Parts: sequence; C-alpha cells; structure tokens
Amino acid sequence: MTREEKATVIQDLTTQLADSPIIYLADISGLDAGTTSDLRRACFKANIKLAVVKNTLLAKAMEASEKEFGQLPETLKGNTSLMLSEVGNAPAKLIKNFRKKSDKPLLKGAFVEEAIYIGDENLDALVSIKSKEEMIGEIIGLLQSPAKNVISGLKSGGGKLAGILKTLSEK
Repeated sequence: MTREEKATVIQDLTTQLADSPIIYLADISGLDAGTTSDLRRACFKANIKLAVVKNTLLAKAMEASEKEFGQLPETLKGNTSLMLSEVGNAPAKLIKNFRKKSDKPLLKGAFVEEAIYIGDENLDALVSIKSKEEMIGEIIGLLQSPAKNVISGLKSGGGKLAGILKTLSEK
C-alpha cells in the first residue's frame, strides 16, 4: 500500500469516526468464511457498518479525529473489526446474539456517545443501554400515566355522582 493510499484510508476512517456517534471495536479472527458472511449479513440487517481495518491506520485516524477516544487506541492489537452504528446498543445485541452460535466476535472496546467501554466484560452493560427512541417512549409513557389516572377518576366519579343524583331524585 503506497503512502497516498494509506493517507486516503486514514482520511476515510477519520471521516467515518467523526460521522458516527457509536463505534465498536471487535475481534472476529478465527471465524470461517461462512460464519463471517453470516456476521456481515446480520450487521447489514441491523444497519451496522462492519469493516476490517488495519490497527495502525485506525490509530492514526483516531489521533486525527476531534473525538477523545481515551484508552480505546490501546486495544488495537491483533485483528480488529470496526462496527459503526446509529443505535447505541445495536452492535452489542448483535454480538451477544451471534455468540449463541460462535465464541466470536469478542468486544475489544466501544465508544458510545462519548462514553468509553474497554473489554469484553462490558458487553452486558452495553446491551442494556437504551436507544434514544426507547428513552423517549418511556418518558412519554410516564407522562401519560398520570393524565390517564385523572381522566379515569373523573369518568368513574362522574358516573357515581350521576347514580347518586338519580337515586335521590327517585326518592
């Protein structure tokens, strides 16, 4: 690979890192061609971009990026796959589901909305992260429940009051 090609790859990686709020680094070494193809297909269905990258080029792209990756560049050893997503827990869920059939991919680290997670032991924490849409849905549900209680109380109270008035008028 020539210097110009490397510079182009670093520039492309820097742009991808800047544009993506969710970045996962995983190790998929040791997977056979069929399993790797299944992983790529699952990533495509989940709207996750998967790319195998050279560690040195990714490290230089991380340096050039305006984001603060903390200890994440230190995990760039061995084979590294870059997973980019718009939903914080989507790659973690995909990795966890894929591990039901295989022992890989292993999570090296993740950058989720400026929070950094290092190591495979953080996979369960990453799976439990709620997406923006899930959080908005929960908040709306919480806001609607008191209003529903008030409305149902008024409806039932109105029925009781009408019943009492009807009974009194009949006497």
